[in-house]
Amino acid sequence: MSASRPSAFRSLGHYNYRLWAGGALISNIGTWVQGTAQDWLVLTVLTHRSAAALGIVMALQFAPQLLLLPWTGSAADYADRRKLLIATQTAMGAFALLLGLLTVTGAVQLWHVYVFAFLFGSAAAFDSPVRQTFVGELVGDKDLHNAVSLNSLSFNIANLIGPAVSGFLIALVGTGWAFVINGVSFMAMLAALLMLDERALQSAPRRQRTGGGFAAGLRYVAKRADLVAILIMLFLIGTFGLNFPIFISGMAVQVFHADARGYGLLSSIMAVGTIAGAFLSARRERPRFVTLLWSAGLLGIGFALAGFAPGYWSFAAALVVVGIAYLSFVTATNGLMQLSTEPAMRGRVMALRIGVGLGGTPVGAPIVGWVSDHLGPRWALGVGATSGFAAAAVAAYALMRRARPIESRRASSLDSEEFSPRD
Repeated sequence: MSASRPSAFRSLGHYNYRLWAGGALISNIGTWVQGTAQDWLVLTVLTHRSAAALGIVMALQFAPQLLLLPWTGSAADYADRRKLLIATQTAMGAFALLLGLLTVTGAVQLWHVYVFAFLFGSAAAFDSPVRQTFVGELVGDKDLHNAVSLNSLSFNIANLIGPAVSGFLIALVGTGWAFVINGVSFMAMLAALLMLDERALQSAPRRQRTGGGFAAGLRYVAKRADLVAILIMLFLIGTFGLNFPIFISGMAVQVFHADARGYGLLSSIMAVGTIAGAFLSARRERPRFVTLLWSAGLLGIGFALAGFAPGYWSFAAALVVVGIAYLSFVTATNGLMQLSTEPAMRGRVMALRIGVGLGGTPVGAPIVGWVSDHLGPRWALGVGATSGFAAAAVAAYALMRRARPIESRRASSLDSEEFSPRD
């Protein structure tokens, strides 16, 4: 008799993970509230609907993921992850409050947003890899993929709530209070971190700090054909596909002439798709490499449908498809890379994943913004569609290489059952 299907919410059986999930949900709602308000501030208050300026903000916010890569992964592997998270969460909360103060008092200028985007991105560059690897300490490897998927579910439930709340806040009291609310929301995450049961943390032994830590991570990844393929896919989609603020704001403002509430609603509608993708991912016991193939292809289809959408609601429906594909893709890359990497290297490997996936944004966002300004938002969505189809081609090639008999195959997770093309 076959075993019953694993529960989609099994990670919540861990006390520490329940604390973490509660704090993260509140903090994530605040993050989406600020993100929507920041895009609206740049697009309609500080500029005259300049998608290029919004692209610069995105570039500055994500550039530190690549610039600080030699240090962020090593910090996740060598430092006390809980203490480092407390420091990064405190910094990001402070930056949100300061930007909120500038905006509420009417003193904010475009260069202020640029500076705070870079500062926030620098703190996030250290926060992201340690936050993703810390999940393993909360639940252990057995429930790691499930916990990663539930993290994505929480993030996208927040995406469903945050932009809509932000749209109403902007209309009611202005953008500044959205930043203040985000700053306060970080207190929930800090409280959760301080209340964790340290005895229950499943910490891997810390390695002694040695020279060449980042270079060792690069050498480790270079020997793994599966990891290289995933990083190429992440670069393609991260650089040209994950520019959702530009895509959505361009269509909302320039094509459909929506107000702040209409813009916020579109982001929330996309979250319906990401929530569905996260729930489906949480029900899988382990991630499969073939998920990257179909999710990247579906992302390309979703962007194409969005680009050809004749009206507001058909565009919103296409965003649901984009959300399912996007979430399935990023969750699979997270689970695959963590579970196939030895614990001592996870911080550096995850930093590479984040650096490659988000580090291309400083290149891609201004390009996509320029395309949106000069050729139109629909053409910008065409760039996103191309990135999805190109990433799907990389996944197809990697799977064909696995299926092709060769005399000498270097050991990699593509050769293991968990990365089998059978889903």
